Amino acid sequence: MSLTEFTLIIIAAAVCILVATLVPVLLIIKRTAFSVGSTSDMINKELKPVLQELTLLLTELKTVGGGVAEHTDDVRRFMSALGETGTRLSTINRTVGMVAGAVGGTSVWLTGAKVAGKFVLDRYLKKRGGN
Repeated sequence: MSLTEFTLIIIAAAVCILVATLVPVLLIIKRTAFSVGSTSDMINKELKPVLQELTLLLTELKTVGGGVAEHTDDVRRFMSALGETGTRLSTINRTVGMVAGAVGGTSVWLTGAKVAGKFVLDRYLKKRGGN
């Protein structure tokens, strides 16, 4: 066996090993390409309706947001009126408290005047009746 024949045998064996190794790799690549294709088809079929629904949802959200923005001034006016009402109720409450205090004070004075008048009248009647 000459050196050339020996080299050709080694090259032939290397090519056989290379082919034996590449065939399973090529089959795996083929399955992967098929899987990627089916996944792409599935994404296209399912993603398009989802994107359309998201677009509709965003449109509705913009509409709602615009409505909220329109009513923000109304809410501000309402809150301002509510604050003014609270201030006025506080003023009314203070006024009623002052009137109640004045009535209470007047009641004490009237009671004192009644007692004092009765006392003076009783003394006067005793002095007149006693003399």
